[in-house]
Amino acid sequence: MLKRSKQKQDGEVPEEAPKTRREIIIEEAKFFAGLVLFLLLFFNLVFGHFKIPSESMQPTLEVGDHLFVSKLSYGASRESLVWPLRKLPLPDGRVFAKQPKRGDVIVFRNPKSGIIMIKRLVGLPGDKVQTEHGRLYVNGKLIDRTEQETFSYREHRGLVQEIVKYEEQFDGEKSSHRIYERNDFYPLDNKGPFIIPEGKLFFMGDNRDNSEDSRAPNGPGFVPFDHVIGKAKMMVYSFKRCKKEEGLRCPPRRFFLKL
Repeated sequence: MLKRSKQKQDGEVPEEAPKTRREIIIEEAKFFAGLVLFLLLFFNLVFGHFKIPSESMQPTLEVGDHLFVSKLSYGASRESLVWPLRKLPLPDGRVFAKQPKRGDVIVFRNPKSGIIMIKRLVGLPGDKVQTEHGRLYVNGKLIDRTEQETFSYREHRGLVQEIVKYEEQFDGEKSSHRIYERNDFYPLDNKGPFIIPEGKLFFMGDNRDNSEDSRAPNGPGFVPFDHVIGKAKMMVYSFKRCKKEEGLRCPPRRFFLKL
C-alpha cells in the first residue's frame, strides 16, 4: 500500500490560516472607514438631497418634495460642502467652474441670511431683467407666456388661492416650464430694471406672486456664483398629501420627475 506524500500536490491551493479576532476587527474597521470616506466625498462633491419647504416653486415643485441635486454641474465651491466642512478655511472661488444656463433650477445659499434656497435662474451676468405689469422682460425682450388654465387650491398654510397657470420658455431653454400667477398687480409684478453684475446671478420663483426671490426687498438680491450649491436634477419622491376638496386642485402622487 502506497504511503500518502506529506507534500502538497502540484496545483493544490494551500489552506489559509484562520484569522485572529484582531485581524477580523482591523479588516472590518478598514471597510467601514472606506465607506464613510466614500459617502463623505459623495455627499460633499457629487450628490445633494434637499426638501422643499414652501410653495415658491410651484407648479414645478410642491411642498414636501425631495430632490436630487447635482453638485458638480457648475463645478464646486465651499458652499457645496456640508457642515462642518463648509466652515473650513478654504479659498474663495469655484473650481472646474461651468456657467449655468438661463432656465436652470438651482439650489443656492442666500448671501444675506445663509439660508438654502431653490429658484429658477433668470438673469446671467450682464443681463437686464425687469417685470412690468406682471410680464417678464430679459434684455428688453418680452418672454412669451401661454395661458393654460385657471383653478383654485389650498396652500399648506390654509389659505385658498386662485391661480392662473402659464407656460413660458427662455431663449436657449430646451423645453418650456410652467409658472403660476395670481394676477399682474402684485408688488413684485413691477420691479427693475436690474442689471446683473459680473459674477452674480438673478433668480425668480415659478410661483411668481408668492416667491421671495431676487426681486424682493428682503430676498437674496444678486447671488454670487460662488454661493451656488448645485443644479436640481430630479424630484425623487414626496410623502406629503393634500386633502381633496371639491372645487380645489390637489397635487397627485409624484415620483422620479426630471426637472
